[in-house]
Amino acid sequence: MWRLYDTRCLLWNNSPMQFALSAAFLLVLTPLVAAGQAGRTAQPSMPVPEKAAEAYNQYLRARMLEDAGDVEGAIAAYKKAILADPTAADIPADLATLYLRESRANEAIAAAEQSLKIAPNNRDGHRVLGTIYASMAGRAPDRQRGGQNSGTQQTLARAVEHLEKAVEPSPNAVVDPNLRAMLAQVHMAMSNYDKAIPILVDLVKQEPGWQQGPGLLVEAYSGAGRGADAVAWLEEAAPGNPQLYTMLADFYGRERRWADAANAYEQALRRSPRSFDLRVRMASSLLNTGSRADVVKARDALREAVGMRGTDERALFLLSQAERRAGEREAAETTARRLIELNAKNPRGYYALAEALEEQRRLQPLVEALEPAVATFRSATDGGNALVMLLPHLGFAYQELGQNDKAISTFEEARKLSPDDPALAGYVIQAHLAAKNYGVAADLARAARGRNPKDLRLVRLEAQALRRAGKGAQALTLLEEVARAQPSEPEAHIMLAQGYVEANRAPQGVKVLQDAQAKFPGETSVTFQLAAALDKQKRFSESEAQFLQLIAKEPDNAPALNYLGYMLAERGERLDESVQYLKRALAIDPENGSYLDSIGWAYFKDGKLDLALDNLKRAADRLMANSVVQSHYADVLFKLGKYDEAIDAWNRALSGDGDEIDRNDIDKKIRAARQKLPKR
Repeated sequence: MWRLYDTRCLLWNNSPMQFALSAAFLLVLTPLVAAGQAGRTAQPSMPVPEKAAEAYNQYLRARMLEDAGDVEGAIAAYKKAILADPTAADIPADLATLYLRESRANEAIAAAEQSLKIAPNNRDGHRVLGTIYASMAGRAPDRQRGGQNSGTQQTLARAVEHLEKAVEPSPNAVVDPNLRAMLAQVHMAMSNYDKAIPILVDLVKQEPGWQQGPGLLVEAYSGAGRGADAVAWLEEAAPGNPQLYTMLADFYGRERRWADAANAYEQALRRSPRSFDLRVRMASSLLNTGSRADVVKARDALREAVGMRGTDERALFLLSQAERRAGEREAAETTARRLIELNAKNPRGYYALAEALEEQRRLQPLVEALEPAVATFRSATDGGNALVMLLPHLGFAYQELGQNDKAISTFEEARKLSPDDPALAGYVIQAHLAAKNYGVAADLARAARGRNPKDLRLVRLEAQALRRAGKGAQALTLLEEVARAQPSEPEAHIMLAQGYVEANRAPQGVKVLQDAQAKFPGETSVTFQLAAALDKQKRFSESEAQFLQLIAKEPDNAPALNYLGYMLAERGERLDESVQYLKRALAIDPENGSYLDSIGWAYFKDGKLDLALDNLKRAADRLMANSVVQSHYADVLFKLGKYDEAIDAWNRALSGDGDEIDRNDIDKKIRAARQKLPKR
């Protein structure tokens, strides 16, 4: 409900804008002493002088009693004045005003309507009725619940009718800005934002000290779908009124203009350098820009905020996120544990801890932290949202640790809590793929696609399940159908090309990607997949050219740096250059198991076995189910004479995902390693 003001004074109680008491008296005296005054209804006979004098005396008495706080005495005097001169509209209008101030709405309405019967254009009568109807609409139960019924709409319409008449321009009257502000807010309540905007624009210019004004104007612009006008107005106004930078930043945030939002919050922070809230909001915007430099800046701002208010849970959560993304994984873990210690009922502490431990690939500690937390939230009556937040992290940890049954049941639990979330359905399918339940995975993916027909991730999973189940032709048919159905989606073309490559039809895959590259010239994912497809065809120079083109455009594209570095290492070519690409990838994502495997393999190819062992062990610990990674680790162990460990790693490769390995070759390696073992 909007705030209503005493309309005898204007919005901000500035003395130059107050109605003078003498002016109020003149407004009443004139119709009492001058016959035929404009605005009064013609009467068949005029009051005799004695009656006019009596009316005037009673009016003065009413005003004095009112000022003295004798409300009932003032009301009685007003009524006597009305009896003495029933043709003076201003007297019942002033009585209506008194009733309004005393919150006696029904009596105020009756007196105001009496004044309008005498003089239909009486401003005070319309002011009282407009104010009352606006207040009544604001107090309506449906209005408080955020809705409006037909009765409320009718009340608002009556408020507009009277307020518009109360603020009509007149040469001899000063328009109360309170009434114009109230009229604008009633228009907004009726969703008539375009009618409210010009009123608010004038008021904000007229009264720069009105604190509510800018917010109402921006809200009206937003409601009218004129967000660009709101931003333009704020951008113009904020330099002269720094208080508006916070509002501008909030509006940028609505439009996901995170860098602009962060800059605006920074401007606001300069005006209020000790503001905890502005510091946190600026940091939150910085974390959304995607810039590593902004992540560091956000981390520093959040550390300042936590120094100011060390028990603020949102600030601690954001700090853990910022520290993790800045590469300070141990610090992120410490901050997350601090949040858990502060409030173990807040699931965000466990969520931040899970992410920090995932980055460190410390999966068993993650399980040990989340299992009791999940059990606690299961027993809570309101633990559903917390479980949906935490169960996927627990499921991924189980899956990476090779505990596929636990992973499946954990993801299933999460999916049951949020059955309409296609991402959770995808996690269940992936867990079945990891467990080699390919038929089940394909059926689940098909069912999930029925509920989410345009979700390309589910298409990819179904095709993958079909292919691993030995139904490659069916998988390709699915991918071709989807590419035809969604021709404007780059991912649909990428999936089809990958399907062709995996079906040993690489030339068709390359053709699909070349056509997609022409169709989507700015889509770097198409360039990446084209380079990978060319590599699979052993068109190495063309593949390298595509990767170098991509890296020139995106120097921090870690997957491209990794692929190019690994491609060179796999061929045993330019190994120093390979290592440099891989070091750049690891600088971006230091704990990525695939990147560690790539650089370890490059060192292995270069004969640097100690460096190879260190990196390949870290990779193997992180990617237990990845057959290629386990095979690489086994190779370096065998080379170093650690035959038992090599055999174990090769066995893990055989029981892993099976992608891109030659099982016969691994069997031969295991037999060779066993021959090296001491005779027992």
